[in-house]
Amino acid sequence: MPTSAARQGVPVSASPDSASPVPVAQAAAAHPVPDRHGSNLFSDDPDLRALLPLYLPQALVSHLLPHLDRMGALAGGVLDELARTADHNPPKLSHRTRSGVDAQRVDKHPAYVQMERVAFAEFGLAALSHRAGVLGWDAPMPPAAKYALTYLFVQAEFGLCCPLSMTDSLTRTLRKFGDPALVERYLPNLTTQVFEDLYQGAMFMTEQGAGSDVAATATRAVRDAQAEGGWRLSGDKWFCSNPDAGLAMVLARAEDEAGNAAPGIKGVSLFLLPRTLSDGSANHFRIIRLKDKLGTRSMASGEIRLEGAHAYLVGELGRGFVQMADMINNSRLSNGVRAAGLMRRALTEARFIARERQAFGKRLDGMPLMRRQLLKLTLPTEQARTMVFQTAEALRRADAGEADAYPLMRILTPLIKFRACRDARKVTGDAMEVRGGCGYIEEWSDPRLVRDAHLGSIWEGTSNIVALDVLRAIRREGALPVLQAHLAGLLADTPLHPEARLAFAAAVARAAGLAQQAAEAGADGDVLARQAASALYHVTTAVAMAWEAGRIGSVRRMRLAQLVLVHRVLPQDPLAGAAEPEWLAETVDAPEDGPLRAAGAVDAVNLF
Repeated sequence: MPTSAARQGVPVSASPDSASPVPVAQAAAAHPVPDRHGSNLFSDDPDLRALLPLYLPQALVSHLLPHLDRMGALAGGVLDELARTADHNPPKLSHRTRSGVDAQRVDKHPAYVQMERVAFAEFGLAALSHRAGVLGWDAPMPPAAKYALTYLFVQAEFGLCCPLSMTDSLTRTLRKFGDPALVERYLPNLTTQVFEDLYQGAMFMTEQGAGSDVAATATRAVRDAQAEGGWRLSGDKWFCSNPDAGLAMVLARAEDEAGNAAPGIKGVSLFLLPRTLSDGSANHFRIIRLKDKLGTRSMASGEIRLEGAHAYLVGELGRGFVQMADMINNSRLSNGVRAAGLMRRALTEARFIARERQAFGKRLDGMPLMRRQLLKLTLPTEQARTMVFQTAEALRRADAGEADAYPLMRILTPLIKFRACRDARKVTGDAMEVRGGCGYIEEWSDPRLVRDAHLGSIWEGTSNIVALDVLRAIRREGALPVLQAHLAGLLADTPLHPEARLAFAAAVARAAGLAQQAAEAGADGDVLARQAASALYHVTTAVAMAWEAGRIGSVRRMRLAQLVLVHRVLPQDPLAGAAEPEWLAETVDAPEDGPLRAAGAVDAVNLF
């Protein structure tokens, strides 16, 4: 729930407490250190605009274009300044008022608060999937619309995307499992665009002895008819982002009348924890301290001590993990979106530097090694973006109850969380190198991107945990044949050179075979989980990118799709030269005068 400090703000057109960089065009012409600040991240990304009609109705795309353009302009300018200021001025925890009243609050820098206003109030990013009217649209928007806007926002600010995601995910879980009266009470405040009335969401799950192992949860829940909600929670939660949120989902072990609680997963239940009780008093929990983090410095994360806190049971007793898993899966997809956005921002900066900077009498992007480096940044960046849209569409279909959509969503979600978040760490680091020494300086965006990128592989399950979840989706949900059928359908709908088609189909079959082998081997197959997850991610993105290329008529995108196959799937001799398969020279089987034509020689298509 917003504190008085959180209600402060500065006009969106105002600059934070730092000097405004020189506009991009002027900088490139007037100074040897180019600076692209002030450019529009949406108009600078024609691929994003081209892909939107593949995943959203045309009427919604047309409606969203001015909003995407505004978000792109903000993310490339004002939001980027605000994000840097908030990153350098992290939140602080105050325990008492100056007159000695015990009243905890998280004091946020006005730059962060203004970003909250843009995200929650102006664009309604946490609300637009849940109700009509956001951004003037007459119905809740599909996930792809929300993630397209978030993809632009996160290119400026990563930390705030955690509260955005948790508010959105908490709302989804509450609507799905909560008592109707509870939903009616809290839904308006969770989805409002009136900033002063907003209840942000959080998820208090991690404990010192129970990180990814939810079965080790020690926090206790006891029935109390006098408590608001009928339950009281006691225990410590070790890592709680957005700790002053108005509402939090909490996992706790429910005790019976004799004080006993069932062991393991079956004893864990899900509870809704309000920060403020209905009489206006503070609930019975305290923020012990805030964390000093490597990244996401703008957003508060803390340790929570529950001291008989009032709470509401959400869903059935003993089903807490299953219900929380729905919230976690939604958050994992959001993690993938953030990783994709970080990579896109890093690539955009690197491409700009390579185009505008000269060395030894040549532009950097004309040098063979730099072109190769840019390509190595481009492939995982484009893979992640495609996977965002593919997973968002699977989520939309699953929520609509379409056949086979749920198992498809269940395998795509951990795939993007596993691979895209790991790729973001390397892409942001290598992109920083393109800028050179300036890229290591905190005045530029590069260090913040690198620091923030490392969190994606930790939040909502580490890489090992998420890779194992891919195998779990195969074993329990029967997701692998559904994924194979999905990819076969995409390939059938894609114009391809015959040899390329065979290469795609063979790669899908081999990746699926490895994943099936790992799933069938039980615990002995777990050692293959990461290898299998990477293989499935790479073939899925390669096929989907090729399908996108066919739909939008892009030879460039088709080449990128095939290069994903060549460089990230097919076997290579590390001591051989740079020879590529012959079928890359003719990427599609389509008329030369059609929208999709043969690419010709390897160098004929500008891949950047």
